[in-house]
Amino acid sequence: MAIAGAAARLDRPRRAVGTVVFVVFLDLVGFGIVVPILPYYVRSFGVGDVFIGLLAATYSLTQFLAAPALGRASDRWGRRPVITLSLAGSAVAWTVFGLGDPVGDAAGPLAGVAVLFCSRALAGAMGGNIAAAQAYVADVTPRERRAAALGLVGASFSLGFIFGPAIGGALASDTAVRLAAPLPIPATPFSLPAFGAAAMSLVALAVALFALEEPDRRRTSGERSSLVSDFVTALRDPDLRGLVLSFFLVSVAFAGIQVMFIPFVADAAAYRFDAAAAALLLTYVGVLGAVNQGLLVGRLADRFGSGRLAVVGAGLLAVALAALPFAPVLGGFLSSVGGPAWLTTELVALLGILAVLSVGNGLLNPSLAALVSSSADASKQGTAFGVTQGAGSLGRTVGPPVAAGLYALAYWSPFVAGAVVVLPVVGLLLERMKGRA
Repeated sequence: MAIAGAAARLDRPRRAVGTVVFVVFLDLVGFGIVVPILPYYVRSFGVGDVFIGLLAATYSLTQFLAAPALGRASDRWGRRPVITLSLAGSAVAWTVFGLGDPVGDAAGPLAGVAVLFCSRALAGAMGGNIAAAQAYVADVTPRERRAAALGLVGASFSLGFIFGPAIGGALASDTAVRLAAPLPIPATPFSLPAFGAAAMSLVALAVALFALEEPDRRRTSGERSSLVSDFVTALRDPDLRGLVLSFFLVSVAFAGIQVMFIPFVADAAAYRFDAAAAALLLTYVGVLGAVNQGLLVGRLADRFGSGRLAVVGAGLLAVALAALPFAPVLGGFLSSVGGPAWLTTELVALLGILAVLSVGNGLLNPSLAALVSSSADASKQGTAFGVTQGAGSLGRTVGPPVAAGLYALAYWSPFVAGAVVVLPVVGLLLERMKGRA
């Protein structure tokens, strides 16, 4: 019987890891393209900010429902078919997302918002492919190098948030809209980024079809299980229980902050950022995340172990979340930094807090993924990652609406609440380490 530390046979495993990381990167570029414009897109229909949270929750809810099934299907039928199918679905979803503007103009704002919800539901279901991608990397990588390899998957997320928001900001510009006006497509600051995201999914699909090999590994039997039974089994497993809960809690906190961060920097008197400026901030966070996860995680995991890195990452993340809404106040205590007029002390404080947040998140997520991989049988890697990604998706379903409601009450409350939610993760991880000592 295969064991969790064994790697599947593949002629060129490093090339295979590089290919799947590149596919995830292209897919995440598409996702990142629409992130900076989404809150402004929702507000363009004249609806309240709570719809921003609900729209994010719709994506995460369908991802929660689909991720375990996709992970299980990848165990049974193969990683490559699941990855390619989901990329094709993502291309369709982002295309539909771009049609919200013209539908809203023709049939009214509520119809346009309904299109956004339908497209985000499909995109979320297809977004469950990350479980198959993580399982693919775990298949072809020995246990001792798995944290570093999974860190590359995490780095592809961050790289997607380097290029994606920058591309999205460019496609949303007046210049891009004017240049696209003669084309036979709806050309608005919101439709063009969505179509750009669809194009990135199609490119990722082409790469997966022509360059991604299926690893030669032991498949599971045809036995069927349900989403509920997969979760019950994972929660009964002492090695996986704390990790599943950790994924859920971190996702509740982080997803809420992701959704309300752009409204915060748009509304705060010290910033008043538009979509282009918000995209630059997200690009900055993406650069830091790519460096952290691509260069640091593997080396640090070799020296300190994934468990310790996860604990440190969770602690840094909690500190950064709590400090984030008070960046303008903290900036008031800094001395003038000189330089261009736009580089205010309030902005310097925000950039510093975002750096801490990026380091914490960069240490935590790939370390949790490595712990999941080492705790699951080799033939069940897809199922294990599907369950933990499903737990994360459930957290991302709960977090955004709650954060949006808290933001309406007090701008700082969702950030502080997120920090409080992350603190138990430190305890869960420490307890796990103690049990294995």
